[in-house]
Amino acid sequence: MINWGMVIDLNKCTGCGACVSVCRAENNIPNVGPEESQLGREIFWMTLLEVVSGDYPEVKVQYIPRPCFHCEKPPCTKVCPVRATYKTEEGLVAQIYHRCIGCRYCIVACPYTVKSFNWYEPQRPREFSYFHNPDVSLRERGVVEKCSFCSHRLLKARDQARFESREMREDDFQPACAEACPTSAIVFGDLENEKHAVYRLKKSHRAFKLQEDLGTEPKVIYLSRED
Repeated sequence: MINWGMVIDLNKCTGCGACVSVCRAENNIPNVGPEESQLGREIFWMTLLEVVSGDYPEVKVQYIPRPCFHCEKPPCTKVCPVRATYKTEEGLVAQIYHRCIGCRYCIVACPYTVKSFNWYEPQRPREFSYFHNPDVSLRERGVVEKCSFCSHRLLKARDQARFESREMREDDFQPACAEACPTSAIVFGDLENEKHAVYRLKKSHRAFKLQEDLGTEPKVIYLSRED
């Protein structure tokens, strides 16, 4: 059974924001403008948490990339009244946009605040239409958005493997954030496959999960820094 997951090495992360930028471009994430941004209504599928420790001048800053954690026991799927969000057989927490009624129960249930809501019709300048990814739908007003681990890439990789009559390889399916990371801090693959790098990395002595005590069993695993 495939179980997609991600390992992020905080030793390698420089906080450059490449994962955030490429996620926006890959998934047609709209800009909300300065007024909505001031109300906290930005739309991000990948964000960078900034953790500051120490006192000046001995200040240390650590950046933590935060996508959707695609939990093994996701609380968001249990509260959706129309099953617009659900867990796939391969462990991804998917979102069906045309089914979403905008009740936002899933946003409240998610302890990691990784879901966003479209409050207004997205403003897309005509010039930007040339840069839309045709593999990803353009969401309309009033739906919940979130990271999908670039599941559209999974569909293409699965079809290609089927066409070539072979099993999927580790590098066949990689989310945009993992592919674009300049330091290779983000590693993606099948957590249950011994041939995949994430299988070995998840067993590292540096491995930990954010708010693991909540019992959601997130499938994004971090490797702590070695100062």
